[in-house]
Formats: sequence, structure tokens, C-alpha cells
Amino acid sequence: MAGGLQVERRSIDPIPEAERHGSPRSLFTLWFAGNMQITSAVTGALTVLVGLHPLWALVAIALGNAIGGVPMALHAAQGPKLGIPQMIQSRAQFGVYGAVLPLVLVVLMYLGYFASGNVLGGQALSAITDLPVDLSIVLYAALSATIAIVGYRLIHRFGWLASLVSVVVFVYLTFRLVTTHDLGPVLANAKLDVPAFLLALSLTASWQLTFGPYVADTSRYLPSGTSIRATFWWTYGGTALGATWAMSFGALAYAVAGKEFKGHEVAYVVGLGGEALVLPLLLAIALGKLTINVLNIYGGYMTVATTMSAFTRKVGLSPATRIGYIALVGVLGGVIAVLGRGDFLSNFVLFLHFLLYFLTPWSAINLVDFYFLRKEKYDMEAMYDPDGVYGRWCVPALIAYFVGIAVQIPFSNVDGVFTGPLVELLGGADIAWLLGLVVPGVIYWAAMRKRIRETAPAA
Repeated sequence: MAGGLQVERRSIDPIPEAERHGSPRSLFTLWFAGNMQITSAVTGALTVLVGLHPLWALVAIALGNAIGGVPMALHAAQGPKLGIPQMIQSRAQFGVYGAVLPLVLVVLMYLGYFASGNVLGGQALSAITDLPVDLSIVLYAALSATIAIVGYRLIHRFGWLASLVSVVVFVYLTFRLVTTHDLGPVLANAKLDVPAFLLALSLTASWQLTFGPYVADTSRYLPSGTSIRATFWWTYGGTALGATWAMSFGALAYAVAGKEFKGHEVAYVVGLGGEALVLPLLLAIALGKLTINVLNIYGGYMTVATTMSAFTRKVGLSPATRIGYIALVGVLGGVIAVLGRGDFLSNFVLFLHFLLYFLTPWSAINLVDFYFLRKEKYDMEAMYDPDGVYGRWCVPALIAYFVGIAVQIPFSNVDGVFTGPLVELLGGADIAWLLGLVVPGVIYWAAMRKRIRETAPAA
């Protein structure tokens, strides 16, 4: 991979030390760009949409990203140490076959985020080209797939460019929002609604937590001697800063615009710049959204490949197979985007809730295993061998995972869809995701610490 436009050769196989390169600083620009985009602004708008006062929404956004960014960045630090995709590493916890269960949910996550990105990116492309929105969505999905096919180096270089553009655009848009609206009345009389605050907190934290299954994919080419601390802080800084800024912008935009913003997110943002800047802003929005869209299809294809390779026992993929997987994810994500773009905000909030309940237990188990039990030491060959030290199924991990899901149900509050029996006692607050992080991690640690200690020499 000497050239930036050369197609990436690696897929789910370990990255040899001779092919490792780069600095953890590149993770800042990649994740800053991945968060500083229109979908983040939409997520910020949700914090006001759920009924929270705009001032407290800003607090929830900052706190949610600060909390959710910690496990996200801890996953990133796994990449240089192991040099393998994130979900391959989860075979050490769940077993080679057992890891397929959370993998299926992660595939749904990638498809959902990729589809949502196509909706917003397609809106911008349609406004630029005057093409029909549905056709623009398809073209945007195809462009994302093309960049993902080229691979890791181009993704990082594209992230650097998008970060630069995002800073310029959001500085300008934030200035326009603040100077063209009187925010004083909007931020005055800030009464705290605790249940709404906790719901907004869960929405913003879930934004970061759902990056967990693929953040290590973007750091696995770094040299194995890369500091865990450096990888953590460069990732954490980029993701927390970018998301907090973009979400705060979205919360304030929805607070002052209401229906003008809901359902017309791209048009409203572009309108802030005035008629002379319509085209540059549309291009900037399309470019900024493309970064995270590429990451979603890139991670999606590796997750599908990881799922299939558990049964084929293949360590790597041929170039044709790799392109085929990317095309599959791209087509599915494009179709879902076209079919589901109607009530985008409502569908997206339900999607975030769904992911949060199922992915936080996986994240907790993975991090406890890496940092507290195995302490960064793994048998790479066994990751691809159902008959190896990690086995086909790890029953304690699967029990911890499903208990982690079950314990959230009584405390879950998905407005209009499901309300757990204990939610009313908390005034409608949703604290399920906190239990989903703590309970499965503790169960897994208690169940596995002796077994891992006994098998550590073999690893």
C-alpha cells in the first residue's frame, strides 16, 4: 500500500508489523470529521425534540459525549496492539461461533447508520445537481462504496481533508446561527426536567458507544508499539470535540427553528449561509457526511466478512470477495435509505435506542476482557480457529451478554414503542444503558477471571 490510491490488500487478517505505519494523531482528524457533520447535528436536535430545555440540552450533549467517548476511545486503543478488526477480537470473549450473535446486530447498526447517512448526503447531492432525491441517495451510496474499496489510507487522507472543511463550515454556520437569532429568550428560564435530561444523555452517549464495534478498525495499521494512552486521547479528543460542537449546533438550530429544521435539515443549514453560499455549503455538507458514511460501509463489510469467516475458517479475503462484500453492504444501505427516508428524525431516534440496548453489553464485556482479564495478550491464530483456545462458544460471555440486555428492559423508555415497568418510578427517565455497561462487565469478570488465568500460558 505504498500509494494512497492503491486498493487495500488486507481485510480481516492481522496486519504484519512491516505494513504498520502512521501516527495516532491521524485518529483525531478522522474522528473529528466523522462527528462534525449533519447527522450529528440531527442527533443534537433530538435532545430538544424530547422536551428538554435547550440550555440543559447543551449540558446533556457535552456530558453524554464525554461519558460515551471513554469506552469508544478505549476500543480504539485495541487496534495497534492486536492489528485486527474489532469484531474479530471479540471472538476471544464469545468464541469463534458465539461472536456471530452480536455480529448480526452490529451489521444492522452499520446498515442503519449507512442508510441514514445516504439520506442526508443524498439530500445535499440532490440540491447540488437537481437530480431526484432517490437517485442522489443511490449515487451517494455508490461514491461511499468506491472510497471504501480503495481502503484504509484513502479513508484517513479523506478524513484530514474533511476535518479542515468541517472546521471552516461549522465555525461559519455557528457564527450565523448566533448572530441571526436572539438566543437569550431561548436559553432563559432553564428548568431542569430530569427524565428528559437522562433521555437526552442516553441519546448522545449512544452516539459514541455505537462507534465501539469498528473504531479499532481505523487504528489497526498503527505500529504495535503505539502508546495506548496516545491512541486513546487522540481518538477521544477528535470524537468528543467534533460531536459536541455539531450536536450543540443542531440543538440550538432546532430550538430557534422548530418545524423549519425538522425534516428539512440540509435546507435549513444551507439557508443560514445566504443565497451566495448555497452551493459551497451543500458541497461541504456532502463532503462532511461522506467521511462517516465511508467508515460505516468499511466496517460493515468487515463485520459481514467476520461473520462468514467464522464458518469458512478463512483468515483473509481475495480482492474480488472484498469488493463483493462492500458492494453488498452498499446496495442494502442504499435500498434502506430510499425506502425509509420519510420520517427521518423519528426513525433515527428509535434506531439509536435499539442499538444502545444491544451494543453496550458487548462493549462492556470486550473492554473488561482486554484491559482487566487478558491485559492485551491474545493468541492471534486462535482468533480464526474454532478448535483453538477460545473455542466455538463461550457460554459465560453469552450469558453475561443476554443478562446485560435483559436487565435493561425494565428501565427502557422508547417513546411510543415500549416503556419498561420501572420507568414510571424514575419519572420516565431512561437509565438502561448504564446498567447495560456495568452489569454484563461485572458478570463476565466474575465468571471468567479464573478460567482466563488458567489458560493464559497457552495464549
